[in-house]
Amino acid sequence: MEERTARLTLLIDPRKKALFETLCAKEDVTPSQKVRQLIREYIEARLGTDWMETATGLPAKSKPSRSGRTS
Repeated sequence: MEERTARLTLLIDPRKKALFETLCAKEDVTPSQKVRQLIREYIEARLGTDWMETATGLPAKSKPSRSGRTS
């Protein structure tokens, strides 16, 4: 899981917010989870999947394997 250390505040039309929350609930995700997913997908579309290395100059954290161990 990613570290969450920054807050993003945005203004949105109340009707769009309500609809967004309804659609998120149908996917069983919170609006925050969906926004993080959309941001991650946007970054990856622009910078590729190795964006963490591009942004920080450091290797991305290794993801746990299916066995639960990190690679």
